[in-house]
Amino acid sequence: MTRTSWCRWPFPLVIGTFIGAGLAAALTACAIPATGKITSPAAPTAPSTVTAVAPTPSDTPPLAPAKPATLEIPAIGVRTGEIVDLGLAADGSLQVPRDAITTGWFAAGPAPGEVGPAVLAGHVDYKKVPGVFGRLKELRTGDEALVHREDGITAVFTVYAVERHPKTSFPTERVYGDTIEPELRLITCGGDFDSSTGNYLDNVVAFARLTRA
Repeated sequence: MTRTSWCRWPFPLVIGTFIGAGLAAALTACAIPATGKITSPAAPTAPSTVTAVAPTPSDTPPLAPAKPATLEIPAIGVRTGEIVDLGLAADGSLQVPRDAITTGWFAAGPAPGEVGPAVLAGHVDYKKVPGVFGRLKELRTGDEALVHREDGITAVFTVYAVERHPKTSFPTERVYGDTIEPELRLITCGGDFDSSTGNYLDNVVAFARLTRA
């Protein structure tokens, strides 16, 4: 079935120490079908880890703050244009990129290379166009994500886990909580598509650690 889709990602209304002390997740919807037959709702999938390995400490020192400019993920053919800033929607969820090919950065959180989890988000698909993160679920441990920053430094992150979680049990603290080293989170929608509600049932999240710059 052809789909027109959009995404909003579960997002804590307050996140770790860089926003506040508490944690609360906002549940989200994802994807609006264009045309086609309405199908029965798919059963929610159980939490699953696509691939994971115990992360090892990095010898790379943290970087000074600088906005991300573009992103490359060679293993899945990602090479983005300009990365846009994302804030919070009225319901406290993370705003979404304006189209299928744009990647957004949660600008109130750490910049890629700073201590903490820098968050980049992109669509899996949108208005019949494959999304920039349409192949995110294919990432494996050891794959690299290269964030080219506006200060001219490229922060290279190595993936150590790729997980899929139902939106009803999104691991808010694991994704958005404080970390002792610079890390990266790549988020999109995934799992089964429920045509009756226009939602993907899951989120796919890739976890990566800064390994060189």
